[in-house]
Amino acid sequence: MTATERPLSMAERQERLDAAYRFCAAVNAEHGKSYHLATRLLTPDRRPAVHALYAAARTADDLVDHPGADPEADLADWSRALLAELEAGWSDDPVRLATVHTYRRYRIPVEHLVDFLAAMTSDLTVTGYADMAALDRYMWGSASVIGLQVLPVLGTAPGVSQEEAAPHAIALGEAFQLTNFLRDVAEDADRGRVYLPADVMAAHGVTREQIEAKRYDARYRALMQEMVAIVRRRYDDAAPGTPMLAPESRDCVRAATALYGGILTEIERADHRVLDRRVTVSKPRRLGIFARRLASAQAARLRRR
Repeated sequence: MTATERPLSMAERQERLDAAYRFCAAVNAEHGKSYHLATRLLTPDRRPAVHALYAAARTADDLVDHPGADPEADLADWSRALLAELEAGWSDDPVRLATVHTYRRYRIPVEHLVDFLAAMTSDLTVTGYADMAALDRYMWGSASVIGLQVLPVLGTAPGVSQEEAAPHAIALGEAFQLTNFLRDVAEDADRGRVYLPADVMAAHGVTREQIEAKRYDARYRALMQEMVAIVRRRYDDAAPGTPMLAPESRDCVRAATALYGGILTEIERADHRVLDRRVTVSKPRRLGIFARRLASAQAARLRRR
């Protein structure tokens, strides 16, 4: 703050905070259509916080995937600013302001943010993973802690602690990210990264060069079939966690699971041809999933009142 600037009034601070959350919602709507649709099933008090966490993850990811002249410095500067502002309690950047407010409101451990930023930093230098264990270590920061960040926002059912629900939140975060990895194999390869375990690739005779050249064949199909089965098991691990959530949050998670799980179905329908195309869940299908969950979500809100 310069000598000529005056402190913001409470009304001005609230106005900026509201605008920051609206900005994050717009980021979510533009870049995560399925995820954003599912958040509409949340209660209005929870929804902005999920948008903020999404926007923060998206911003850091974009600094890596769509880099400027010095991505390492850009990500480091953004990370340092966010951590400092989290301690101070305020930011002039809309995404960071909403994230700071969300972390403080829901008492999300700062360690989750540190681990996430470390994973994003590793994307600047790490281009592949030897096996599933190595990929899981990366996903701790890039996906598992996302589930742990969102868990306090969603809340748990009476008598259920966050510690009990946490393993399932972790599994769902990993399932979502693995789904993205399978859908985005070609895009990630264009950025110089392969998020498929090298030992599983080798077992099917698929090389990194084949993926980079986008050559589809029976070996690649078999690889993807095995990976789809792995991801489905993560969804199975996550499923018992949904009844542990606050009742008014369950339909959002069920919708998001159906939407992301639908991507796996579309990959199978495309005969696992994701190297030369991007598979998506159609808009009518997305809206159908939303509509089926809407009545249940509304009923849960009424019971909450």
